[in-house]
Amino acid sequence: MSDQDITREEAAEMLPAGAALSWGFVKSPQRGPKREMSIDLIVKKAMDIADADGIAAVSMNRVASELGFTAMSLYRYIPSKNDLLMLMQDAACDIVMPPERPPHEWREGLREYVMGTIDVFRKHPWYADIPIFGIPIAPNNLRIVDWALRPLRDMPLNDFEKMSIVLLLSGYARSCGMLQRDIDSAIQEGSSEQEFSGINYSAALRVLVQPEQFPNLHPLIMSGAYTGENEEENTVGSDLDFGLERILDGVEHYLKRA
Repeated sequence: MSDQDITREEAAEMLPAGAALSWGFVKSPQRGPKREMSIDLIVKKAMDIADADGIAAVSMNRVASELGFTAMSLYRYIPSKNDLLMLMQDAACDIVMPPERPPHEWREGLREYVMGTIDVFRKHPWYADIPIFGIPIAPNNLRIVDWALRPLRDMPLNDFEKMSIVLLLSGYARSCGMLQRDIDSAIQEGSSEQEFSGINYSAALRVLVQPEQFPNLHPLIMSGAYTGENEEENTVGSDLDFGLERILDGVEHYLKRA
């Protein structure tokens, strides 16, 4: 049997329950509340809890309790907590994407993808705390992948090269997203940007970091580059922008070789 001979229902049976539910393959529970409960309602409540108290606070018991039902009622809709986490992860990726750009603006298109991905981590700080179950297989997650591939569509690259570029950019976006999430969290908890960057400790570091012990770091401490001082002298943009532009430079260089 070829892939073309498989029906959508058969395809759904090959997926984990959470992924199948995300594609809309839902079997109505035979028992329990029917009209008052829905998968969308359960996922939204779980996300509200995670947004407020973190992913560790999400449990089937708590979600059910805040909805006014028993945990057993939830299990009739979503088989396990892992399935719920997968549905939450996919729901967080239900974002508005910018219009498609012309092919020559591929750098801008990839930059929008990276910044949009980072925004997911900032809007839902728990997003990165959900274990990676494998490759994206839920619809909203796959829309994000499709978005990343959009600027690469007409490039002289094979499919492996396109996916490798997407993986490179998604890894960078994930790293930057988690860092920005932590900065946001620290500031919300009372820290300052100066404290987080280390500017408040610059004077102490200039005394403690001596060239004999730290020959390569010492010049950066003394210039203020390590803690982000003298930003008016910075001609390369933010750390995020600088790194992203170098990745895009690399893609452009690779394209010229193709």
